[in-house]
Amino acid sequence: MSTAILTGPPVADSTVEDDLRLLGFDVVAADSPAELAGHLKAAPAGTRVAVVDRRFIGHRHALRLALTDPRFTAGAVPGALGVSPAGRDRLCLAADGLATPDELAAALDTAGVPVHRPELGVLTAAVPADEAARAEARDAVAAVDDEEVRLRTAVKSRDGFFTTFCVSPYSRYLARWCARRGLTPNQVTTASLLVALIAAGCAATGTRAGFVAAGVLLLASFFLDCTDGQLARYSLQYSTLGAWLDATFDRAKEYAYYAGLALGAARAGDDVWALALGAMVLQTCRHVVDFSFNESNHDATANTSPTASLSDRLDGVGWTVWVRRMIVLPIGERWALIAVLTAATTPRVVFYALLVGCSFAACYTTAGRVLRSVTRKARRTDRAAQALADLADSGPVAELAARVLPSFAAPVTAGVGGAAALATALLTPYGTWWPVLGAGVYCLTSAVAVAAPLKGALDWLVPPILRATEYTVILALAARSGVPGALPAAFGLVAAVAYHHYDTVYRIRGGTGAPPRALVRATGGHEGRLLVITVASALLAHTTALKTAAWPTAVAVLAGYLALVVLTESIRFWVSAGAPAVHDETGEPT
Repeated sequence: MSTAILTGPPVADSTVEDDLRLLGFDVVAADSPAELAGHLKAAPAGTRVAVVDRRFIGHRHALRLALTDPRFTAGAVPGALGVSPAGRDRLCLAADGLATPDELAAALDTAGVPVHRPELGVLTAAVPADEAARAEARDAVAAVDDEEVRLRTAVKSRDGFFTTFCVSPYSRYLARWCARRGLTPNQVTTASLLVALIAAGCAATGTRAGFVAAGVLLLASFFLDCTDGQLARYSLQYSTLGAWLDATFDRAKEYAYYAGLALGAARAGDDVWALALGAMVLQTCRHVVDFSFNESNHDATANTSPTASLSDRLDGVGWTVWVRRMIVLPIGERWALIAVLTAATTPRVVFYALLVGCSFAACYTTAGRVLRSVTRKARRTDRAAQALADLADSGPVAELAARVLPSFAAPVTAGVGGAAALATALLTPYGTWWPVLGAGVYCLTSAVAVAAPLKGALDWLVPPILRATEYTVILALAARSGVPGALPAAFGLVAAVAYHHYDTVYRIRGGTGAPPRALVRATGGHEGRLLVITVASALLAHTTALKTAAWPTAVAVLAGYLALVVLTESIRFWVSAGAPAVHDETGEPT
């Protein structure tokens, strides 16, 4: 159990000890710095410790935010300090001669241990100096219902229209219900995945009743998806496993549902696998655009832009904020659209609507970001350039070529190579070696694109271009093969590769860097995989086995290999002690 140590002069009517026990602390008292140091050393190893002034007056939730948030080594509000096991040694050193929580927090800051000071808003946290101040502090506590504040702040401050007005007003109460029954965010996340998989199974039946049930269950899955994050914020239950689950399950649910729709359409005699794969490719590329742009400007200096200023002015006009959030089809709007159209129409109509809506959203957001990039004066850092290089996912072929080739206009070079690879896959006679030649050109151009640090104004476009090229070439080759099962196998291959790219993104977001280079080399990198798939396509086109299952089998084997290698490393990392707790994010993922 965590230990809370009370310091300072006793106060007859203080409720702080009761609040600390309700927060799960074993409470002891220290009447001198020496006694405080002794309690710190005696506290059970591997647990959090808190130092709280007996005179503290404030909301219990203010104490919870400062003392129990697992994402931070240390947290403090006036009169209270909480430290994780990672900061215990520094706290023991700082306690030499110091007694008050505020002094200890300042000493930790000086010693290089960052102390998180949560935004309290209307919550109260104070150490009054006299009776008049104590009375004023008590009145401030009584004037604000901290449970209502806790419920309100469990909801993200920036969400889509559908989530904000149709889901969060109700899901936050489910989050509180779960917290009071000891349920964890990970359990809710898993339940959301299971419901989505059942929805995909219903869609796969190909019946109208199945489609209606699928739509309802998809909305239920999204309701639970909102609940897990709200539960994490409500109860401050952040974990490394939760980071991994939350970072990957949304995509797993959505793409499994696409596969269910495609299977259901096939039962009705309509082959929409190409549309399903196209929707997955488009949505994944949209995310890569978001991630690349944000990482390139994460710590840029002198980051000014007239376009950004115009956007800020538009945000000042209330209705434009919601319109702009809705037209980019964030996850809430997108899943609502999918659910309603699944219940009322056909899978083909669902995918057409998705492709049209997501294409418009992609053009809108990308154009705005390009304008911001070319009109702002920003100096991008080495960290940003490294993040873009990691997102590029260059394998051994591009890695070696980049050592001898000169760099030149990274986005243009990557775009030219991508166009060559896609054009040869789409326009040349199927079964020829032209796509292999296009892939070879692509290998060289992608190496040129990453030969120098990606610090140019538009260099954040390089990873999305590389992702779009790899995914669409796989789609084109599978569609043109004409072999039964080729497109479902390609769907699995792209899903495995996309998981690897999402895993890379969330590791970078968590501040732990990209996956090990050994993993990237083992998966071949984007250019290596493209070479393999084009060579396999050319070879299998000249075998009689192509008429049976050679092409889909070869692609399925490659997908299985990649999934096994990537998932093994991903699971190892995300359950390790060094994985970041990134369960809670600002804004709604698109």
